[in-house]
Amino acid sequence: MRKVIGIGETVLDIIFKNDQPQRAVPGGSAFNAIISLGRAGVPAYFISETGNDRVGENVKKYLVDNHVDASGVCVFPDSKSPLSLAFLDDNNNAEYIFYKDHPHDRLDFSYPDIQPDDVVLFGSYFAINPVVRPQVKAFLDYAKSHGAILYYDVNYRSSHRHEVVKMTPNILENYELSDIVRGSNEDFEIMYNKTDADSVYRAEISFYTKNFIYTCGGNPVEVRAEGGFVKQYPVEKVPVVSTIGAGDNFNAGFVFGLLHYGITRDQIVAGLSEQQWDQLISLAQQFSANSCQSLNNSIDETFALSLR
Repeated sequence: MRKVIGIGETVLDIIFKNDQPQRAVPGGSAFNAIISLGRAGVPAYFISETGNDRVGENVKKYLVDNHVDASGVCVFPDSKSPLSLAFLDDNNNAEYIFYKDHPHDRLDFSYPDIQPDDVVLFGSYFAINPVVRPQVKAFLDYAKSHGAILYYDVNYRSSHRHEVVKMTPNILENYELSDIVRGSNEDFEIMYNKTDADSVYRAEISFYTKNFIYTCGGNPVEVRAEGGFVKQYPVEKVPVVSTIGAGDNFNAGFVFGLLHYGITRDQIVAGLSEQQWDQLISLAQQFSANSCQSLNNSIDETFALSLR
């Protein structure tokens, strides 16, 4: 049976509204996606790091409780788990402050068994962080050599704007390794001062990988893909409680679709049909919309059960 391997940071998200804490829930970009996939019944494995404290224990328990293999999560004995304060504005979009105490991060994990057409989901600063880059890059190379589908979510935060030039070689390596790249208008404004899907694709992405998904909040999703495929997908309006997991769960829905519809890496390389793109983006949008209707960062159990 095909599986999904996520690799990324773990944090405890403390969510504020009107400067008052509303909820604390384990989070992280790839983490939120892998929780949703575990809930939806997908065999899932997570590679990450956490501190040797109560938060770290809760993070690992949360993974296991949501049917995700947490044996790839490293516990650093002398550090505290990272925290993220997420302040929701009037439109329930989040502004973040991060606190991290891992001065000597050294990922130390055994590679999970990877079979052709398994999916590796990675992204955010974790995927380009120089401190863990050697381990992350070696794992991505290993996964690609074993025939996995690599899905990269750029997710470049404004707090790292000053590091764009330094991080560019790692970002380009990730593009080149990836079968599918997703990024938001905010990512590319920070990185390239560009907010047009076509210009981003032509100038920054297409040389490295042909399959590109551009999201822009409530505006249409743009796809540029193998064989010159171009399409816009309108975004359905839903009541929004929090957008914290919107992009993460878009990724989860897309990856769920790859498995659900039996889409292989060979098919992606050859070029997906319009029908296949329609099916994948539809699921991505359903996952994203569901996650926006709660403070849980991931899809809810009712929706997850409907997918099984």
